[in-house]
Amino acid sequence: MSVRRPSVDEISSAAAHFGLTLNAEDREEFAGLVDGALGSYDVVDELYAASATPVAPARESTPASVDGSNPLGAWYMRTSITADEPGDTRLAGRRVAIKDNVAVAGVPMMNGSRSMEGFIPARDATVVSRLLDAGAEIAGKAVCEDLCFSGSSFTPASGPVRNPWDPGREAGGSSGGSAALVANGDVDLAIGGDQGGSIRIPASFCGVVGHKPTFGLVPYTGAFPIERTVDHVGPITRTVADAALMLSVIAGADGLDPRQPEGITPSDYLSGLADGVQGLRIGVVAEGFGHDASQLEVDAVVQDAARRFADAGAVVEQTSVAWHRDAFHVWNVIATDGGAYQMLDGNGYGLNAGGLYDPEQMAFFAQHRIEHADELSETVKLVAFCGHHGVTALGGASYGKARNLVPLIRAAYDQALSDYDVLVMPTLPYVATELPEPGVDRATYVTKALGMLANTAPLDVTGHPALSVPAGEVSGLPVGMMIIGKHFDDATVLRVGHSFEQLVGGFPTPRTASVSASS
Repeated sequence: MSVRRPSVDEISSAAAHFGLTLNAEDREEFAGLVDGALGSYDVVDELYAASATPVAPARESTPASVDGSNPLGAWYMRTSITADEPGDTRLAGRRVAIKDNVAVAGVPMMNGSRSMEGFIPARDATVVSRLLDAGAEIAGKAVCEDLCFSGSSFTPASGPVRNPWDPGREAGGSSGGSAALVANGDVDLAIGGDQGGSIRIPASFCGVVGHKPTFGLVPYTGAFPIERTVDHVGPITRTVADAALMLSVIAGADGLDPRQPEGITPSDYLSGLADGVQGLRIGVVAEGFGHDASQLEVDAVVQDAARRFADAGAVVEQTSVAWHRDAFHVWNVIATDGGAYQMLDGNGYGLNAGGLYDPEQMAFFAQHRIEHADELSETVKLVAFCGHHGVTALGGASYGKARNLVPLIRAAYDQALSDYDVLVMPTLPYVATELPEPGVDRATYVTKALGMLANTAPLDVTGHPALSVPAGEVSGLPVGMMIIGKHFDDATVLRVGHSFEQLVGGFPTPRTASVSASS
């Protein structure tokens, strides 16, 4: 088995890319030398085929049409997958939707994009294996945004995901399908991914619970990456207790993900969940309010919600994290340059890191992202153009500067968290807006897709755990409150979220809200 050899013209293109000058004789000679060097590539292909190529299990799946059985456009594939002999029963009988950037072996994975349509992974993502081993049923794949690069829900190649509170409005992204299915009661639990807020954004818009774990706590193995330093995966659920249970199942090192530090051990996040907030200190971050895009009513709902903790014995005070507003711009450079370099030019995985790769996915995406380039979302195209400029014309220096600012930003949150057990702010500056009409102008498209990230994105670069819980409603639509904690203190974040849920008597659903409004 031989890998494809470059033509003389391809040698010329490579020379131009590196600024090299070759004459015709040089090109011919290098073509021969490269042919010899690629002999090692041939050997690696043979070794991989003989000893490491995965074989996908036979699993049934049914494509979901946007019809009466899928009115929100939230399902991509329907399945019913269980383990023959689960290791425990913590999730027995619980139906789970998996965001469609997360691999379920033997089930098509589109990642919201024509560039991945038709790919069938051969390995389960670690989180999928752990859910199955805990007795869960994988009920299907949930639609996500095109390559997961949107905070709204109108960029999937399969069509928009609709908000169950108002189907004319966005469900949020990029895990919009996951949040919509949980909010609508179609599944009990869902897996989401978060690089700029993509668990918390749809959780806020859809009125459910979304937890972005501490960076590295949950293995990202088997999920399609965007940028290795901001990739997170975590639970989207109806209640905080379910998020804690799900996190207890999926957390812990798998030995395959370089994002994970050594020494991570699974915890029981249900233990202590009901301990309340008596004596805890809660800081309400001033910089999380009053953005240019903020609705005053949303800010007021979250301020009122934060004050409720005082009724349960917590100390609630206003505080400041001066870096919070600037942190978004640092995230933007990292996600843009890093996304273009790793996700696009690096075909998802990039290079220069350990861990488990999916070479079949890399090869598939490398071919199909070129074939379907014109069909990519406008947000992905923006990342491509801006990130390519940052990496090539600017030499990646802006990315380096942004990475060097991250410790300062992280320290600013850590300083606030040395005074408080958790920090609180609105998850998003506004409630879900109407889905755009097809053919909307490009500037409006990009603003609509990315205009809500100011509070969520900073926590992806700092890695702090962040939970979005429903705080109330504005004009009949959910408002999310974000609770931020110390690194690897996800338990306290969930405890505070659970306490709020008890204070308000549980979180409403679209159905209970509509019944209440009509009664």
